[in-house]
Amino acid sequence: MADRVAVSAPGRLCLFGEHQDFLGLSVIACAVDVDITISGTPRSDTRFVIDMPDMGTRDEFDTAEKVSYRGRRDYIRSATNVVGRNGVAFHCGYDCEIRGSIPINAGTSSSSALTVAWISFSYATQTGSLPDDPEQIARLAHLAEVVEFAEPGGMMDHYASALGGLLYIDCAEPITVDRLPATLEGFVLGDSRTPKDTTGALATSRSSVEAGIRILQERIPGFDIRSSLLEEAEPYFYLMTDDSRRRLFANFHNRDICQRARRILMGGDPDPDEIGKLIQQHHEHLRDGIGVSTPKLNSLIEASLDAGALGAKVNGSGGGGCMFAYAPGRQEEVKEAIDRAGGRGIILSTRQGATLLEGGTEEGT
Repeated sequence: MADRVAVSAPGRLCLFGEHQDFLGLSVIACAVDVDITISGTPRSDTRFVIDMPDMGTRDEFDTAEKVSYRGRRDYIRSATNVVGRNGVAFHCGYDCEIRGSIPINAGTSSSSALTVAWISFSYATQTGSLPDDPEQIARLAHLAEVVEFAEPGGMMDHYASALGGLLYIDCAEPITVDRLPATLEGFVLGDSRTPKDTTGALATSRSSVEAGIRILQERIPGFDIRSSLLEEAEPYFYLMTDDSRRRLFANFHNRDICQRARRILMGGDPDPDEIGKLIQQHHEHLRDGIGVSTPKLNSLIEASLDAGALGAKVNGSGGGGCMFAYAPGRQEEVKEAIDRAGGRGIILSTRQGATLLEGGTEEGT
């Protein structure tokens, strides 16, 4: 067993398909170079002692028994239990430190990256390597973060963090993931510095849209949100609440925007202007239809566009948190504009997924 083990897992941007993965629709996401890093040295017992200096907290538990939860969203402990239930025996505890550069509670997948990182760390410390199939990490992370606590999220974040790169993820069961051959650079994250309620925003969005879908399924034989046309559905919108009608209308459009983006990104050299236009259209439906942008996020987006970004959108569940701009060749100018508008700009590049940095027998996934 290695004396010291270190892993990292990245955050992500959702380029297309925001608020769609939990409906079984498709998304396009990419891993970016902000991350959660976990490092540790082995102990002589089965206890994990975890320092989280960025958060000013620590945790300690013994893996010789089922690890109890201190409350909801206790993801390190839930990931430990999920890994243990899925074939990993904990023979050795570790003194650990967790560090992160992902904005917390801001829509850039910090909780999923933490869960992916801890599952990767558990494998690396107890088996000496990461799983051969990174999708296994993604599936276990989803169990630990979403299923274990009966939360409303989908699996986009876990796949993006575990696999890395630019991904097209079809979220219908069974989930399929395709790597897109295009190379995209020029992203600038804008942290609004305002927290958000991820589970509340997702639960509201999901319940409202699903209520509208049920009405359409009752009225339209064979209705399928994945393939049915908006023109088929609109005659029945009057039966829905205003909220369901508005959100469902936006989801139809965002579903189709995602598919147009996929066709463009299947080529090796996409037109940046076309990508920017689609990102902007997607944001407008998130802002006006799904209702998850805020005045602060809108101001950061407008500042980015004024500084030369080709498109910008809210990132994540919304209601606060982050936006991102797509600004190839104008990253510095857009970062400065975001900073002047009261946010915190971070220039990003795409990166690989969960990675074993030190110790073990594998270098990454």
